[in-house]
Amino acid sequence: MSNDNANALMQQRFRGYMPVVIDVETAGFNAKTDALLEIAAVTLKFNDDGLLVPDQTLHYHIEPFEGANIEQAAIDFNGIDPHSPLRGAVEEGPALKEMFKPIRKAQKEAGCQRCILVGHNATFDHGFVMAAAERANLKRNPFHPFVTFDTAALAAVFLGQTVLIKACQAAGIEFDNKQAHSAVYDTKRTAELFCYMVNRYQTLGGWPL
Repeated sequence: MSNDNANALMQQRFRGYMPVVIDVETAGFNAKTDALLEIAAVTLKFNDDGLLVPDQTLHYHIEPFEGANIEQAAIDFNGIDPHSPLRGAVEEGPALKEMFKPIRKAQKEAGCQRCILVGHNATFDHGFVMAAAERANLKRNPFHPFVTFDTAALAAVFLGQTVLIKACQAAGIEFDNKQAHSAVYDTKRTAELFCYMVNRYQTLGGWPL
């Protein structure tokens, strides 16, 4: 399939929007007050067989913003030491600005008008991305301000599961629970899960209409 055909398929399949899978690790549940600690993104594309597949992976460790709240229970859960110099963390503004560049490039090449954040319980990830972009006063945020594609909801319909590991297992996607709660690992598995559901719907005759 040519790039032009693949891009046309992306435009048609998601009504002019380009899905981008995101996962964040944080120091709490409140996007306005709690620190963003890690973010990963996976862009998607259609391959020569017309199937949706993962493309680029982007990843950043994030320094807590000035005055950020850090809930001990949250970092106990994800195992992140926010102040460890070994993380190689960068400020959230520059990290998002750098991450948005290849995402916008892929969006433009696909001829899409905007990106849609895909996430497992996507409202959580979307809230932290939007709050961080607002704090950094980033004007060129590629993501839709409120629309998301939630793989937890989709997996409930397609697979009868809502937990990421169980949904992946039901889809035949390998999942190592020891690597869970790493933004990169969870984003890659979520991307595989989303692609699986989109492609299976097509294979079963649900698309094109």
